[in-house]
This record gives sequence, structure tokens and C-alpha cells, in this order.
Amino acid sequence: MLRNTKISDGVDLSVVIVSYNTRQKLQMTLESVFRSQTGFFYEVFVVDNGSRDGSPEMVRTEFPQSKLLAQEENLGYAKANNQAIRLSRGRYILLLNSDVIVKPSTFDKMITFMDNNPTVGISGCRVVKPDGTLDEACRRSFPTPAVAFYRLSGLSRLFPKSKIFGKYNLSYLPEHELAEVDSVVGAFLLIRREAISEVGMLDEDYFMYGEDIDWCYRVKAARYKVMYVPLTTVVHYKGSSSRKASSRSLYEFHRAMEIFYDKHYRQRYNFLVNFFVKAGIWARYTLKFLQNSLRTEKYVSK
Repeated sequence: MLRNTKISDGVDLSVVIVSYNTRQKLQMTLESVFRSQTGFFYEVFVVDNGSRDGSPEMVRTEFPQSKLLAQEENLGYAKANNQAIRLSRGRYILLLNSDVIVKPSTFDKMITFMDNNPTVGISGCRVVKPDGTLDEACRRSFPTPAVAFYRLSGLSRLFPKSKIFGKYNLSYLPEHELAEVDSVVGAFLLIRREAISEVGMLDEDYFMYGEDIDWCYRVKAARYKVMYVPLTTVVHYKGSSSRKASSRSLYEFHRAMEIFYDKHYRQRYNFLVNFFVKAGIWARYTLKFLQNSLRTEKYVSK
């Protein structure tokens, strides 16, 4: 559970940014954060996971108002976020990737939404890629065996408007429409402090994928809503950290699938279903590993 849950007066939002060798994009992210125009008071934590590109020095020099936690090694995304969350004071905590650009009004709109909707435990805004297209991961369903099969088999791509086959990324929903969803993406995930007090911190068994959807699962199980809130839009330069260690990233992506399945679904299904799910996860890993060995640009989840 969350330690030191007492909230200091006046702090509305704690922004937590974990960085690993993303100096240039981290600089852009922090510039956008400190351009925010809001009446809410916020604090900013930067947790550097052992970068060797000068990121900590840049933060100290250019953004001294940030609270920098510089690690000697890569602790993983969940553990690094948890370190800052334990020190945070805000009524809300925002997980923000080091390669996401926010608008000046983003914090104001999202905090106002959360204040007006006390049954919402987690919210995420509209997230787009640099070319303006929707980052489909910003609103998702939980990966049950059926939903995962539709995704991995390609049926979700063939029938994106189907409420059955398009369920993984909810591709049948209008992207500018407010919606209750199962999960939002950790690149921009706003959570209510009371929800953390009830369900606990990010699960540190996950290294760099899966912790966001796991948190959403636990928050919904505690009877809070998870909402996709397209009142504002942020830009996500996806994969900036994972490309620095693509083989490790690919492995951790699939290991996260297995952890999530074992934690939330394995007890619901028989041996045969569990066997085929695990076989499918690691068969996909093998295929992607072989494909990446022939590519110049590596992919984790494409």
C-alpha cells in the first residue's frame, strides 16, 4: 500500500516522469510541462534510470524546479515510478512518459474533470503520434484470452469497427468521445491518490510493460471507473526508451503478458486454455525476435 499518504496542503498534482537515455525528448517534455497554464499547483519528479546520455545533468541545469531522483542503474519503470510516488504530495499523480508533449491547458482540464467525477479512479486523455494519428494504446480492453486472440490473429485489424474483434484497442469508438474503458496507457495516466491507497502501488514484478494495465485492473476491481477523456490531446513519440534496448524490450513486453495472465486470468481457465495462451505468448516472442533480427528498425508490439 501507499506509504506516507498524508497530503500536504496546496499540492494538486504530482507529475512523475521516468527517463532512460531520452535526454532530448525529456527536455522537450519538461519544457511543455512547465509551460502549463493552470490554477492548480503541481510538482514534478524526474526519476532517471541510470542514463548515460547526460539526462540528469540537463535536468539539474535547465529544470532546477524539478525534483530529480538519479539512479545508478535501470530499476525498471514500475519501481522507478513508485520511488517518486512515495515522495509525492499531490491529490493526483500523473505518470507521464519522457517522450510526451503536453498542451498548456492539459493539466487544468484533466484535474477539473477528476474533481468533477469522484467515482473515476484513473483517467487518460487522447494520445496521438507525431503524425497526428491516434495512439491506439491510449484506450484498451483487458487482454482476456478471446480479446488477445482477436488481436494476435489479425482479426482486430481486419474488422476494426467490430465491437467483438475490435475490442482490444476499442477501435470502434469515436476517438473524440468520452468513454469508460478498461485501461489507459501509462504514457499519460492520471490516478487519484485515494485509489492508490486502496489498491497499492505499481506492481514491481513488471519491468517496463504491463504495469499500467495491471494498475487499471486493480482500480476497476476496487469499483472505481477508468475513463478515456479526450478533452485534451498530448503527443507521444513512442518507443524512445525501448529502442535503446530493443531485445530486452521485446522480452519484457512478452514477459509482462505472462505476468498479467498468471495474476488475473490463469485461475479462471483450465489447463488446456492456459497452455495455449502461454504457448501463444512465447511463439509470438520467437517470431518477433526473428523478424527483428532481419530489420534495421526494431519493433516490440507492432
